[in-house]
Amino acid sequence: MPLTPLDIHNKEFSRGFRGYDEDEVNEFLDQIIKDYEILLREKKELEESLGSMNERLGHFTNIEETLNKSIVIAQEAGEEVRRNASKEAKLIVKEAEKNADRIVNESLSKARKIAMEIEELKKQSKVFRTRFKMLIEAQLDLLSSDDWDQIMEFEIDATDLKTLKEEDSLTK
Repeated sequence: MPLTPLDIHNKEFSRGFRGYDEDEVNEFLDQIIKDYEILLREKKELEESLGSMNERLGHFTNIEETLNKSIVIAQEAGEEVRRNASKEAKLIVKEAEKNADRIVNESLSKARKIAMEIEELKKQSKVFRTRFKMLIEAQLDLLSSDDWDQIMEFEIDATDLKTLKEEDSLTK
């Protein structure tokens, strides 16, 4: 067990003929020297260990600072990406709204055009129906007329028939 400062302070040497016993003092000094050398070695080892630990601490401190900076940069980049995504989403929504408005307007325009065409076709259908009805009525009137009866009553004799045939053969 190494000596303590109190041991060194309280050490009393027995007195010999000419003062302290020289061997006892030398033995005590040798013990102090050994203990002191041990302390110096331990101190040196501890200082080296402390230096190594400080170096490692510095390394880890640098890593911590780098990680903190990386986290801050990642957070800023994430925020920037979020802002850009938000802006892009708004642009996409605006573009979609414009396209939707254009499509709706085109559809309304086509619907109006089709409605106008339908009305035109209805008018044409009414005109056609009226004309067709008038044609049929005219044909019915023609069929109902007395002219048919007169034609049926008309008789052709054999000489008239012969004359007609001769005229017909000349024209051919």
